[in-house]
Amino acid sequence: MTSPGPLALAPAMADALARWLEIEAATRDRSAHTITAYRADLLAFLGFLSGHHGEAATPKSLASLRQADMRAFAASERARGLGARSLARRQSAVRSFLRWLSDREGFDLSAALASRSPKYARSLPRPLSPDQAQDALDMVAVGHDTPWVSARDVAVMTLLWGCGLRISEALRLDGRDWPFREALVIAGKGGKERHVPVLPVAHEAVAEYLRLCPWRQALDQPLFRGVRGGRLGQDAIASALRRARAALGLPPSATPHALRHSFATHLLAAGGDLRTIQELLGHASLSTTQVYTGVDDAHLMAVYRAAHPRR
Repeated sequence: MTSPGPLALAPAMADALARWLEIEAATRDRSAHTITAYRADLLAFLGFLSGHHGEAATPKSLASLRQADMRAFAASERARGLGARSLARRQSAVRSFLRWLSDREGFDLSAALASRSPKYARSLPRPLSPDQAQDALDMVAVGHDTPWVSARDVAVMTLLWGCGLRISEALRLDGRDWPFREALVIAGKGGKERHVPVLPVAHEAVAEYLRLCPWRQALDQPLFRGVRGGRLGQDAIASALRRARAALGLPPSATPHALRHSFATHLLAAGGDLRTIQELLGHASLSTTQVYTGVDDAHLMAVYRAAHPRR
């Protein structure tokens, strides 16, 4: 799939787009990554309209959008090779922007927005079993010639599996975050903070890494360091787990992020409450947690029937 070239927006349209993105970031707690994706989605749409109608799109011209225009855009994106999932997300961003713009400008786009997004099969994450996760950590512990590097990798992975951190969250920790208290305050997507309990095994793993680490810890320096002393990158952890995966015969889905999946799924299997797990993971939506843990509707109904006072 090739990307379109730079798009020159009409001033009024550029202003409207910038304003909408500001509102999404400020009031909907969107992450910087999401805002970047939304901007790309809207630029693709507005670029299509410019070519489709032969002139640059403006807020005024969008008032005459028809459902046929929306369908033509979807067909164009599919022809460029965009998958159903990506197209559904792109159309969702476009609809959100158009609803906001129509409210601001005072026109009705309900007919144009009536077209449906493509259906796609949502791929469920594949968590590791408790034995597989433990075997992977044991293999990582002996997987490097330098003991402190192995201890570092184990410490990071223990935070993913034992605390449900995203790998980016674990690697953002600084010296000022140590020693850990009973709970870590983690700034997740969109800057939303959550409190994550720290298991003793995670505390011990990090302590062992710091005992062996040749780099002096400082408040303003990264907690997890690369071999040259800078902040550790995600690729090093992915490589360590990839080597362990090959040695143990684990599937390709056994990635660092799968350890976070495993944290949630193992908690749920042990009787954890789905809402609590949502809070620990930092998900905005309970439906995301449901998919994340692989829990199905039958399980939710079983919990409902067992817990509801009118059962």
